[in-house]
Amino acid sequence: MEDVAGRWWNGIWGRLGRRDVWLTLEVRWKVTARAGDSETGRVLRWEFGTEDEALAMVKRLLAADAGGQWRKQPDSPPPQQA
Repeated sequence: MEDVAGRWWNGIWGRLGRRDVWLTLEVRWKVTARAGDSETGRVLRWEFGTEDEALAMVKRLLAADAGGQWRKQPDSPPPQQA
């Protein structure tokens, strides 16, 4: 069972421009990033031993120029790998 600690979305609808980032905790902190929509998007995952390390990766992902404007989303589950 994963606990979602944070979620961000760049505010762009559509499979080409949408970006999502989740911060979750199971046994280790995990960061999940998706480029594109839920059907055809590419999903990347990283694991970290501490929340600070995981948040540093979230900050790096949010700092990348992906278009749109990042906004924190209400808790929801991370994407499943297709």
